[in-house]
Amino acid sequence: MSKRDFYEILGVSKSASADEIKKAYRKVAMQFHPDRNPGDKQAEDKFKEAAEAYEILSDADKKAKFDRFGHQAFGPGTGGGSGFGGGGGMDMNDIFSQFGDIFGDEGFGGFFGGGGSRSRSSRATGQRGSNLRIKLKLRFDEIANGVNKQVKVKKHVTCTTCGGNGAKDKNSVQTCGTCNGSGQVKRVTNTFLGQMQTVNTCPSCNGQGNTVTAKCAGCKGEGRMYGEETISIDIPAGVQDGMQLSMSGKGNAGERGGSPGDLIIMIEEEPHDSLHRDGLNVAYDLYITIPDAVFGTSVEVPTIDGRAKIKIPPGTQSGKIFRLKGKGFPEVQGYAKGDQLINVNIWTPQHVSDEERAALEKMQLSENFKPKNIKGEKSFYDRVKEAFR
Repeated sequence: MSKRDFYEILGVSKSASADEIKKAYRKVAMQFHPDRNPGDKQAEDKFKEAAEAYEILSDADKKAKFDRFGHQAFGPGTGGGSGFGGGGGMDMNDIFSQFGDIFGDEGFGGFFGGGGSRSRSSRATGQRGSNLRIKLKLRFDEIANGVNKQVKVKKHVTCTTCGGNGAKDKNSVQTCGTCNGSGQVKRVTNTFLGQMQTVNTCPSCNGQGNTVTAKCAGCKGEGRMYGEETISIDIPAGVQDGMQLSMSGKGNAGERGGSPGDLIIMIEEEPHDSLHRDGLNVAYDLYITIPDAVFGTSVEVPTIDGRAKIKIPPGTQSGKIFRLKGKGFPEVQGYAKGDQLINVNIWTPQHVSDEERAALEKMQLSENFKPKNIKGEKSFYDRVKEAFR
């Protein structure tokens, strides 16, 4: 996935309308189209980059995620249709088939001399599969360190009998007689301005260029069947509850060779027994006894990765916050890392024996056990603000 700002690539502002984004993509795509720049690798890269930007910004959900989270909303890697993200794994045929609609029914070919191999490659080879959404629950340690999950997903998969073309055998696939395999039909109409030629998707083969005379028995000609696939999902460290990641091409298989949809993964955090998340930081409530607060002690506290020992100095007050540097969550695709904040609470017993009551009453009379306003001591709110700064 390109790390350039998608709005910058298309030359539009964040407030641009869907129509303005569409027009901007059309302009950039025509400028860097491979037919206009033969052999120019840099132009081809910009052409793909523009297609990727349009794929994200033309989809309301993806655009909203990009506006909120930036590139990190789509994960760390793309390519080959297996990574997270938008158009990073798209090849030229993907671009022509998925975005040719903004150039009209004739695709790109009509703008660059018409017909030829480009028109054939840009036509749809089948109906695109729908997207799938799943929820993935993660523990704190999996979120903190990143994890690979093998997930079984029930979905439409490509038919193993026919390979996705929906035909009984190779002899059952014939070139469409209406369009002669081009997937398009041209119509010439006489008007008062002269002859006008229009190019439309072939109604006989729906733009596929071929017809099936005998359907596959396994999928009944659909090219796909309901099944199950085990998908390997690499979750980057630092994801948050509610964040959505996208895996290109891992959704439902398309009909008759159509491109597959995407797999949308929604992250859910499993509650921890004793830790609480606050952004990149982790919070923990520590309870100690009155003697421990008076004399000081060493205690073990839970962390994301195990346990850590901390020292409680003598005279520690309730509300004191200790910080374990770097024991929080990492930033997604960043270098920042949160801390663990330990809030000290003095445990007050609810039931005492007669002997304990007598000792406590004696301490109550001592000046040392009467609360005092310590000069220079920060307020509770100041301590909380400082701890979470």
